[in-house]
Amino acid sequence: MQIDARDGTFHAKGARVTLDRPFVAVKLNGNFPGNPQRNGLPAIQGAILLCDAADGSLLAIMDSIEITSKRTAATSALAARLLARPDADCIAICGCGEQGRAHLEAMAQVLSARRALVWDLDAESAATFARDMREALGFEISAVSDVREAARPSGVVVTATPARAPFLTSECVSAGTFIAAVGADNPHKNEIAPELLAVSTIVADSVAQCAVMGDLHHALDAGVVTLGDVHAELGDVVAGRKSGRVSPDEIIVFDSTGFAVEDTASAAWVYQLAIAENVGLPISLGAL
Repeated sequence: MQIDARDGTFHAKGARVTLDRPFVAVKLNGNFPGNPQRNGLPAIQGAILLCDAADGSLLAIMDSIEITSKRTAATSALAARLLARPDADCIAICGCGEQGRAHLEAMAQVLSARRALVWDLDAESAATFARDMREALGFEISAVSDVREAARPSGVVVTATPARAPFLTSECVSAGTFIAAVGADNPHKNEIAPELLAVSTIVADSVAQCAVMGDLHHALDAGVVTLGDVHAELGDVVAGRKSGRVSPDEIIVFDSTGFAVEDTASAAWVYQLAIAENVGLPISLGAL
C-alpha cells in the first residue's frame, strides 16, 4: 500500500514466510528524499512488526532502516551472482547515499570485481563516498563527474537514486552489463530509460509490483515493452524455473521495487539472532 504525503511517500508491505516456524511481518516506511538536507533526518524511516503466524502473537517491533537497506542490497547481490557476467571487473554505483553504500558492500561479497566508479549529482557526496568506501573495502574506488563515465566501463551498474526522470540510457552501458535498478520504488520515480529496457532482458522482483511502480512501469506506459517481454521474476531464476544469463553480450536489468517477503525473512532472521544473543528490550502490550 502506498500513501502519498506532501514531501514523500509511505509504503506498507506485509508477507508471511515459513522458516523454522511461520512468521508474518508488516513494515511501514516513510521515504522522504529531502530529509537529510531539510530536516537532518534519514531519507527512510519506519518500523517492522513481526508476529508469530501460528498464534498471532506479536514477537518484536524493530527499526526498519538497516533491514530495508541491507535486504535491498542483499537481493541485488543475489541477482548479480546469478545474472552478471562472472568476469565483470568493475562496479558502477549511481547514487551515493545509504543504498549505494550498502550495495557496494554487498556486491563486493559476491563479485570478483575490485574496482568501482561512483557518480552522484552532488559531486561532493560522490567524492566523500569514494574516500570512505575505499577505506572500508580496500580496493580502488573513484568518483566521476558523468554517469556514462561510471557505467560504460562497468560490468555491473547499480542505480540507487530518487530520480524522477531516466538518466541511464542505452548509450551509457556496454554489451553484457548487469543493471540493478533499485531507486524506482513509487510510480513517480524513474531511473532506466524505456528504450534501454526494450533492448534488455528484464528480471523483476515482483512483476505485478514493478508494472505499477518500477522502471518497468514507465517502459510499459511508453509502449516499448509488454508484460510478456519480462523474462522472469528473480525467484524463478533462483528456483531454476527460468534461465539466468544465456549470452555474454546480454544486457540484463533487475527491476527491484522491494518485496515484502524480503522484509519478513530478514526480520525473522534478526529476531532469531536477538533471542539467541539476548539483545533487545522486552515489552508488554495489551491488558495486564
